[in-house]
Amino acid sequence: MSSASPGRYARHEFAKNVFDVHAFDGTGAEVMATRPNPHEWVVAHHNGSVHFRYRLFGSRVDGTYLAVDSRHAHMNMPATLMWGLGLEDRPVRVVLEPPVDANWKVATQLYPTNNPMAFTAPNLQYLMDSPIELSDFELHSFSVADPSSPANQPIFRIALHHDSRADVTRYMSSVEAIVRETVLIFGEFPVFETNTYTFIADYLTDASGDAMEHRNSTVLTSNGRIDVPEQVERLLGSAAHEFFHVWNVERIRPQSLEPFDFTDANLSGELWLAEGFTNYYGKLVMQRSGLTTLRRTLDSFGSTLNLVVSSPGRLLNSAVQMSRLAAFTDAATAIDPTNFDNTFISYYSWGEAIALGLDLSLRVRTGGAVTLDHYMQALWERFGEPGGVVPGLVDNPYTLADVRSVMATVSGDDRFAAEFFEQFIEGRDVVNYAELLEHAGLILQPQAPGQPSLGRVHWGIGMAVIAATPYGSPLYNAGIDRGDVVTTFDGKPVSSMRDLERILQNIHPGETVAVGFLRQGTPFESRVALVEDQAFTIVAIESTGQVLSAAQEAFRNAWFGSLDRLN
Repeated sequence: MSSASPGRYARHEFAKNVFDVHAFDGTGAEVMATRPNPHEWVVAHHNGSVHFRYRLFGSRVDGTYLAVDSRHAHMNMPATLMWGLGLEDRPVRVVLEPPVDANWKVATQLYPTNNPMAFTAPNLQYLMDSPIELSDFELHSFSVADPSSPANQPIFRIALHHDSRADVTRYMSSVEAIVRETVLIFGEFPVFETNTYTFIADYLTDASGDAMEHRNSTVLTSNGRIDVPEQVERLLGSAAHEFFHVWNVERIRPQSLEPFDFTDANLSGELWLAEGFTNYYGKLVMQRSGLTTLRRTLDSFGSTLNLVVSSPGRLLNSAVQMSRLAAFTDAATAIDPTNFDNTFISYYSWGEAIALGLDLSLRVRTGGAVTLDHYMQALWERFGEPGGVVPGLVDNPYTLADVRSVMATVSGDDRFAAEFFEQFIEGRDVVNYAELLEHAGLILQPQAPGQPSLGRVHWGIGMAVIAATPYGSPLYNAGIDRGDVVTTFDGKPVSSMRDLERILQNIHPGETVAVGFLRQGTPFESRVALVEDQAFTIVAIESTGQVLSAAQEAFRNAWFGSLDRLN
């Protein structure tokens, strides 16, 4: 039974939900199966044919695990199927048996057959990368002409399993807009093995929020509703992110993930590109498609930059090193507390910030002639477009040195590429976002100028500190940490954030005041030196009363405008 799943980088030990295991030989006689470790079963005595029968528990609707109930069978293959070690290259046939009288159908990227409940996969890699939704879902489809070869028109299917009774027309048309906008970045579709790509969307009240990319499909799960406008945008954002993965990571793939190891955690130093750049483009495609507003896009980018710039983890690990911590952070579980609040920045966020900085840097230094779109196209042409001889595998995965070399070629400047990698990817610096954003008529504006701050603190009930205080923050320097309860501030009692905010109104940045706190019931007192609030947001220059110049407007439109319109 697999211990890891494509698109996840930590171990998940799916064997924990396997029970009632039986093995039989070719005559139907039961034979003994031993279990030498948590995820393997060994049948030593058989006549050349082994049949396995087992039961599974699964009750989580997401992109990683398994859920089977009266509504559907929602199956991620590593959480569902055992496999024979050494038989990875053999073709596979999967036959599904829905409940009697259930009007269930199948959504999957597996190869179809004449039997609507039977499917095939050419090998284990493709099989394990092929989720299945078996339910009475709504099926919608559309086709899109390939920009490089209009006669090629792949089919896109949306298998929608949801609780709402809303008209889904807007959702469907929005997903199509995402597909049409994204393909323009690369200029062509990849070869979908069955000429079909499938969105498997489970929007159910008990679903966990998740989204998972696969070679010719994606799983989208959420308890959000498609009849609530503000929730629909979030759901579409996930769809945009996952569809970009069709190119980036499914085919433009780091060597560290190829082939994927189902038996262990998969360590990669390139997740800042595989996931972070995809995060950036998910948001950019939403903007270019007209599916979100400029204000929300800027708020989202601003939130990411705030996190990356202010995080103490940036002083400890580079984006490459953060990527290699995925085995501990990518839905990994642990019962002991960690210090990741201080030592880790998500490679999704840091990679997004790098993509934003690189896109703007390329645009500024070339007058818009070269952009991040060109970089992604070059990566596609060199590593993704050639495809692979074996379905589910990539023949030409990249290394860190490869993507650095492509950056030098695209930018036309070896020194620029070398310095960018050394400073911002393998190093721990960040670009000058304020200077770069100004070219688009955007301003990094303080959220609370002149206001005192204790830093990024996570408060619980009754002024309890519920997460590690950031290294170097006022509370950290005062010796206050997770588990402490602040009771007085500047000599005044505090029992809520409202109390603290009222007291802070009369204190200025740079002042030092007394703070009282309880640690495991024992009272202590320290002194805290307040700093100015460092949080910022990105705002359009015209919203501040200043004039957006023609050059800034052109720059912004070239960046945020639909490529269809620009072309």
